[in-house]
Amino acid sequence: MPRGVYTEGASTPVIAREWALESREPWRRISRMTTALITGGSSGIGAAFARALAARGDDLVLVARDETRLAAIAAELHAAHGIHVEVLRADLADRADVLRVAERLADNDHPIDLLVNNAGFSVRARLLDADLAQHDEGIDVMIRTVLVLGGVAGRTMAERGRGGIITVGSVAGHLTMSAYSAIKAWANSYSQGLSNELRGTGVTATLLMPGWVTTEFHGRAGIGTRSIPGFLWLDADRLVRVALRDHDRGKAVSIPSARFVFLSWLLRVIPKRTLRWVSWRISSQRRKDTAALTT
Repeated sequence: MPRGVYTEGASTPVIAREWALESREPWRRISRMTTALITGGSSGIGAAFARALAARGDDLVLVARDETRLAAIAAELHAAHGIHVEVLRADLADRADVLRVAERLADNDHPIDLLVNNAGFSVRARLLDADLAQHDEGIDVMIRTVLVLGGVAGRTMAERGRGGIITVGSVAGHLTMSAYSAIKAWANSYSQGLSNELRGTGVTATLLMPGWVTTEFHGRAGIGTRSIPGFLWLDADRLVRVALRDHDRGKAVSIPSARFVFLSWLLRVIPKRTLRWVSWRISSQRRKDTAALTT
């Protein structure tokens, strides 16, 4: 297959072919053997993973809903690094679309060496809301899809005896304040359970547990953040560099900042009553910050 930027089902590259790679970095054609599939790969932490993996010479399969943004980042990364980028438009709340992504993961003719289970969004609906649409979508995208894709990737990679799966959880999974926290608590536990099941197979499962990250995540969700101290924000590119380093070292958990390592520990050991109070305070302040955006 000629190298370049492909959309799903295309027979020819959308942009340039391999000439750019051959002329600039011919050694990479021999040494590079890794392809990573990233869900939510067009923005935020997912895009940071795409940039970092492209910079080290990995080919990419980027999955997201926004085809325009997918095409733009694919073109950018191919032009900058000469890698092959495949784009797969998929709504991960749609089970048929999830199945198509799963089929791509199971394709042994074009194997995926690393799955980054990253796609997600903020579930703003409250637990007492009668309308469960947001909860249903959050569970589909951040639990069911993670379970399906992680399972397919794990089985396929284990058969080959090599591979890796990075699941993006969150320090928020230690809190007790929202559906999002509950979903990320599941992801945190899931990834570590997956690591246990994959022990001895040659496949590494790593849980990435970020805190607040400087992406468009909160802005797109319309969530106010003015009360969050500046020192608590993490740079997405640095976060991903640490996550990939930890994954390459075979770590089951990656927390990309000493301050969040401490906060994660603290949230696990404080009394549950105190944890609920802290969660209530954070949730209350977030509602005030969000309300201030519209005034």
